[in-house]
Amino acid sequence: MIPPLPDLLIDPVVRAALAEDLGRAGDITAMACIPAEARLDAVFAVRGRGVTSGLACARLAILAMDPTARFETLMEDGAQLEPGTIVARVSAQARALLSAERTALNLLGRMSGIATLTRAYVDAVAGTGARIVDTRKTTPGLRHLEKYAVRCGGGVNHRFGLDDAILIKDNHVAACGGVGEALTRARAFAGHLMKIEVEVDSLVQLEEALRHQPDVVMLDNFTLEDLRMAVTMTAGTVTLEASGGVNLQTVRAIAETGVQVISVGALTHSAPVLDIGLDAV
Repeated sequence: MIPPLPDLLIDPVVRAALAEDLGRAGDITAMACIPAEARLDAVFAVRGRGVTSGLACARLAILAMDPTARFETLMEDGAQLEPGTIVARVSAQARALLSAERTALNLLGRMSGIATLTRAYVDAVAGTGARIVDTRKTTPGLRHLEKYAVRCGGGVNHRFGLDDAILIKDNHVAACGGVGEALTRARAFAGHLMKIEVEVDSLVQLEEALRHQPDVVMLDNFTLEDLRMAVTMTAGTVTLEASGGVNLQTVRAIAETGVQVISVGALTHSAPVLDIGLDAV
């Protein structure tokens, strides 16, 4: 079972999305067409195969509009879904439910899409020992939700923000004048609990980096041959993260080189939304 995010972290995102949709006058279609006392029962049904994530977003969207609503979760986040699977049932004031529908589905579909794509990558490297991790290429304001969705798909989170760990990228190296100088400055700055990772784009840079004992080395756009050489050079003394040029067609071969971590920006920036609908019953 994936530990759920606290409602306290989800609710502000949900309420901001509802406010955006309701605009200046609220749901005038629902007010025009539906009696105030009407109630509606409905189910959240999956249209395609995938992995669920974000059911709390749907629940909180509906409860924000109707605190008396009943929301029954039928599947857990992280569950494998077949077309037609009902993931939740809801009974609420009809106006409120229809006003919350799009916000609930947008977040649920987006997060389930990320979980589904992540699961595809995790399955592709099964048995190799490599872990699939996300990046900071997330939708502004939704990072904590999207990284939770990665966990639902079996992936692992990279750092959450700029304050989690020191990650020296190519532009940092350029600004410092070299890999070694950047690592020297980082080591002097870092506290005893802070990890240091450096990105390198060649075996020559890797050699230089290893002299300064980083915790993690990111191998950027390395060929498979160079990835294997890097694994041999480091012999398990440092965590190696492969990055760049990773897709579902290449990820297995990358994992088989022996790197421990493979970061995939596509998990959050290019995941198709999982088609989920709200159907009245």
